[in-house]
Amino acid sequence: MRLTIPIPQFEQARTMMRRAGYAEHYDRNSGETSYTRRLAGGFFPKYHAYVEERGQELSINLHLDQKQASYAGSRMHSGEYDGELIEREVERLRTLFVRGVVE
Repeated sequence: MRLTIPIPQFEQARTMMRRAGYAEHYDRNSGETSYTRRLAGGFFPKYHAYVEERGQELSINLHLDQKQASYAGSRMHSGEYDGELIEREVERLRTLFVRGVVE
């Protein structure tokens, strides 16, 4: 699910995501940086967000990783791109960022 919000003046996407409880993840294979937030004590399930700054807007592409890839050599996983948990997390982020709770 994708969420697009305005970026507050003098703010950075990295800082905004970290303040929302997400950890930065750098993938050495692809060179991409993404952000994750665990739902429980284990590594899975976790929210996984790809973030892109577009001018004065922040585009967040969010999904839920349910488990690790199940076969060798694969990067595919059991991910959910919509549903109640994703909708609640999108609303939480919208509330934090748009209503100014993350400052």
